[in-house]
Amino acid sequence: MAELIEHPCVQHKLAVIRNVKTGHKRFRELSKEITKFVCYEALKNIKTKEVTVTTPVAEATCRKIDTDIVVIPILRAGIGMLEGILELVPTARVGFVGLYRDEDTKLPVTYYERYPPQIEGGTCIVIDPMLATGGSTVAALDLLKAKGADNIIVVCIVSCPEGIALVEKAHPDVLIYAAAIDEELNEKKYIVPGLGDAGDRLFGTSH
Repeated sequence: MAELIEHPCVQHKLAVIRNVKTGHKRFRELSKEITKFVCYEALKNIKTKEVTVTTPVAEATCRKIDTDIVVIPILRAGIGMLEGILELVPTARVGFVGLYRDEDTKLPVTYYERYPPQIEGGTCIVIDPMLATGGSTVAALDLLKAKGADNIIVVCIVSCPEGIALVEKAHPDVLIYAAAIDEELNEKKYIVPGLGDAGDRLFGTSH
């Protein structure tokens, strides 16, 4: 299931980050800001526990997060979203998945994996700015589940029906949160209207 985050602040920032005239510095800032808003919604149902806190006046009954949170960026573009989540949940642990698409088979190939042990039993958040074909996301979810993860959320900035459908078919238990669900993929497998190549725009590697 995919949930669209339609908060006006998110949609305003989305309008700016899509703009071809937005440079890489501002693009990075906006990626962090949008991610924080989307992740805020994505974590609204995580497990909490009741605790008692002593204030300067009296004791208060409060709630604290009661699960390990592990953020897993899909390299390289996912790194641009990492800071936004860590500002929201500073105690989160971080793992990494490196994937590239084989030019012959068009399938994702894993070149790097590193996870903290807390993926097993914790709440995992897979981050990637673009959920386009869905191939890399499904591959990352396959890898995480093979390592014992069973509570996973996907957070992205822009998605499309094709990518969402692939993830839902392969992993129907995984919730997807996005700032935009765009129209379609074009013949080059770019999201339309999208925002271009997120990795290049994040790191200033092309125009």
